[in-house]
Amino acid sequence: MMKKQGMIRKTVLLSSLLLLSTSCQQNAAADPSGSAVSFPQMHDFNSSLKETAVDDAYRNTYEVFLRSYYDSDHDGIGDLKGLQTKLDEIRDMGFTEIWLMPICPSDTYHKYDVKDYMAIDPQYGTMEDYDSLVKACHERGIRVITDLVLNHTAFGHEWFQNAWAYLKELPEDWQPSTDYCPYFDYYHFSREFQSGYEKLPDTNWYYEARFWDQMPDLNLDSEQVRNEIVSIMKFWLEHGTDGFRLDAVTSYYTGDPEKNTAFLKWLSEEGKKLNPDCYFVGEAWTNKDEIAVLYQSGIDSLFAFPFADAEGVIKKTAAGIIGADDYVTSMISCEQAWQQANPAYVNAPFYTNHDMGRSAGYYAGDDGSRTKLAGALNILMNGNVFVYYGEEIGMKGAGRDENKRAPMYWSKDAAEGMCDPPEGMDDIEMKFDPYDVQKDDPYSILNYYREALKIRNAFPVIARGETVAVDAVMEEEIAAFIRHHEQYDDVMIIINTSENEETVSLNELPFHELKAVLNTGADEVRIDNEELILPPFGIAVMTK
Repeated sequence: MMKKQGMIRKTVLLSSLLLLSTSCQQNAAADPSGSAVSFPQMHDFNSSLKETAVDDAYRNTYEVFLRSYYDSDHDGIGDLKGLQTKLDEIRDMGFTEIWLMPICPSDTYHKYDVKDYMAIDPQYGTMEDYDSLVKACHERGIRVITDLVLNHTAFGHEWFQNAWAYLKELPEDWQPSTDYCPYFDYYHFSREFQSGYEKLPDTNWYYEARFWDQMPDLNLDSEQVRNEIVSIMKFWLEHGTDGFRLDAVTSYYTGDPEKNTAFLKWLSEEGKKLNPDCYFVGEAWTNKDEIAVLYQSGIDSLFAFPFADAEGVIKKTAAGIIGADDYVTSMISCEQAWQQANPAYVNAPFYTNHDMGRSAGYYAGDDGSRTKLAGALNILMNGNVFVYYGEEIGMKGAGRDENKRAPMYWSKDAAEGMCDPPEGMDDIEMKFDPYDVQKDDPYSILNYYREALKIRNAFPVIARGETVAVDAVMEEEIAAFIRHHEQYDDVMIIINTSENEETVSLNELPFHELKAVLNTGADEVRIDNEELILPPFGIAVMTK
């Protein structure tokens, strides 16, 4: 009897110890301040990687909607000073460029209806604040590009207001004259209704406004408008701006790709006359072939829309809708088409932006693994890669535009710097932890992004090289490609896009030295018995 009771006590004790051990391991992973904390393999394996700084247009760009980013003056609206306080964290993440969505005076929260092209919206700060931000960015090796919205102005812009006032007073039987009102030529006016036109109040005139009646379209054929555009670019470049993101370049001339291309050519050439290093990236929400036509303008970059959004190549690959080999062949196809159109092009891959549902909502039931993988599929493309703020922590937001531009999720509480939601935004329950929790969690999406950007910065060829498929091992679950460049050492990247462990024979690989890894969990990338073993969603970077 005593012997049986002793065995029971030992069993209970062993069970208790096992439960305690499991609890400690779980707590250690959740609390990195604990002495028994565990880390994904990538933290140690990649720790020796060093950034190779190259001062060119191939950057890692962080897209910021200033209104929702960081509030420095407690008015609920993000601002320039607030962003400046976060520069060290942005740089530590691995970003080397910031794209500021519109910052000029405007009547809307999104500010794509510009009222004054040579000023800062008072909600965001002052021109002195902007100068201070640019200076602080440059001190950290971060370039700054701003949105240049040329399709239209605000209805309230003084150019349009002057033209409107003139037309209200113009007798019905008189022809307009730019001698009396030069601003009449700044826009498209008509006495007859046309598709895409709106009625001009208190007149018998109509004006072109393709996007919204409060955003009249500019006449980009006007010599005076073009002179204004050159003056606007000169103004911002003299304030240290490094380039411009061009809004909706397919709509400069509606339905006329040839004229859109010609205008991009003029714009790019004029900008580079002002500053040879002025960088342009255009938004052309269209397919590969139409993007190739626009690249004939000589513009530096156009966003790689075929890879973005819920129907793009990245999401479909991460969700298993298309094969990993399709991801590689899609990269090669786009690179070849765009390089043929413009040999000096710089690809501009991105995954989501302010007009798209956030990616964490793409994968039902995801524990973060597919969200991480998709982030890597974007970051490991070549060119100047773009990441929308909040994607690095897996924020959610879909439906109305305000939801896609929700305040940066710094904390669950009303922490310092948290912004108010844009008016009309729905209540959104975030799927993953806020920034202040993720920064200390080695398994977080945030730290995964940091490791992916570290790899990109350590191997310049990833951004600057061309993609060459490793056909011998490519299959539905395995993406395998070399990034090649004459100036930089080549690397080979092997990606397991499945939720199962996959193996690749080293005998079929041209490169054998494992240099960097990405893990979405605790399982490790390893080489064993002449095989490369990739855990679920694991990534290996190899050299000769």
